[in-house]
This record gives sequence, structure tokens and C-alpha cells, in this order.
Amino acid sequence: MPYLRKQQPAHGGRDPGAVYNGRQEKDDNLRLALAVGEILQENGIQVEYTRTTDVYETPYQKAMEANEAGVDLFISIHRNSFPTDNVVSGVESLVYDLSGLKLQIAESINEQLEAIGFVNLGVTARPNLVVLKRTKMPAVLVEVGFMNSDTDNQLFDDNFDAIAQAIASGILDVLETNHLIPGEYGGATNLQNPSNSQNMPNPEHSGYMPVNYRVQVGAFRNRMYAERLRNELMEMDFPAFIDDSGEYLRVQVGGFDNLEEAALMERRLKREGYQTVIVSE
Repeated sequence: MPYLRKQQPAHGGRDPGAVYNGRQEKDDNLRLALAVGEILQENGIQVEYTRTTDVYETPYQKAMEANEAGVDLFISIHRNSFPTDNVVSGVESLVYDLSGLKLQIAESINEQLEAIGFVNLGVTARPNLVVLKRTKMPAVLVEVGFMNSDTDNQLFDDNFDAIAQAIASGILDVLETNHLIPGEYGGATNLQNPSNSQNMPNPEHSGYMPVNYRVQVGAFRNRMYAERLRNELMEMDFPAFIDDSGEYLRVQVGGFDNLEEAALMERRLKREGYQTVIVSE
């Protein structure tokens, strides 16, 4: 069953949110939430919205709507503000506490947005925020730059499509890594896909043989995550490499001509805490 996600564009109607030089946060939030939702839907995720027009609901109402809909994940799209203009800039994500799937998603979104040019201000626990406290599913509130930062507004306007893709990819990468959705969703595109000839296995490299079976440890859109996992595995003496022959960057280990040897490697990886699947090539 596709993952069901509640998209919450913050503020709306009589509540403009932060305002700066005539710019209203509620408008940026709605536009971005709809764009992120569209990308997720293209990748097979069911998306519901707390609003799709300029209307107001209380944070409590939004949390209750999500609970009643029985969604699996709640994402609240905001933009930040600071008492003094053009002093602070960057992205920040808020969660109820610093644990679990919500923390992984928050960190992933922040890293994706940092790659676009935003300062990464990290993830903060805010247990008293209604949409984080009252929702029954993992919930993340994303502050996509500061409304009263000219730097952040320029980034937001010049890179709007990339920002929407970054937030969507930040969510999808974590769901895939945790095997909550299939790893090869249709319509997905790599955010970064430079030439990668050195990442494919070479028969002269230690640990590689003509393959029938490989042990897959992760599949990513973002090359940074794939390389991080590959390097981590190699430091532990696993013969890891990145297969970029498909739409996803697949981190795999070894190459085995029989299933028994692949299963032995899979057990080693699982003992180290990795989630794995054996694939045949």
C-alpha cells in the first residue's frame, strides 16, 4: 500500500504568518506544499492536504484532521522569522523529540536543502507545538528559510523547483532506506547524477567476482547519501560499490556466483545492523 502523507501548508486565511516587505508566509507555504505534494504523488505516495486554498484552520484542527485521516506521516511547511531583519538565515526542522523516523526525515530534508545553498541550522525538539504534540504519527515541521532574510528569499525564489524536489527527496530517501516504500518507485529522478565510472565494480578490485548475486544495502536518489554508505561499508572491509546503472544509486556489496555465498555476506551485514536484500544481476 502506498505511504499516506498529510501535507500542511502553515497559516492561511486571516493568519498571514510572517510578513516582510509585503510578502506573506502563508502564500510561500501553500505554493511549496502543493509542489512537494505533486512530486510525492508522482512517486506513488498518497498525499492529503490540510488546505489547498487560502483558508484558516487552527493548528489543533490540522492535527485532528491528520489523526482522523489515519495518515502515516505529517509534514508541516513553514518559513521562519527573526525579530531583526537580515540577521539570521537558514533552514531548520522541528520535531517532538530527537528520535525515530521523524528525526531521520528532518535531518534528511535539512541536508538536501543545505545542498541547494541554505545554511543548515539543524533539528530542534519542540514538544509543545500542537502539530507535533497532538499528531499520532511521525511529524516534522520544516522552516524553509527566514521570511525577513533577503538571502533566503533570493534562494527560495531562484531555486523553488529544486527546493520542492529536495524536500520530497529527503522524505522518500528515508522511507526507502527504512523499507517503508519500495526502493524503485516510478517517476523518480536523481538530484545529482555526475559521471560515476569509478563507482562501478572492477574485476581487479578486491572482493569483486563475475556476479550473479549481490547484497544490496541501500538505494538513493542523492549521491551524497550513497557515497556515505559505501565509504562506511568499505571502512568495515566490506567490498562495497555503487551501481548507478538504473534510476537509483544502489549501494551493493560483493558479487557471488551462488546464493549461499550471498546469504553468508547478508548475515554478516545484518549482524552489523544493516537492512539488506539479495539481488540477482
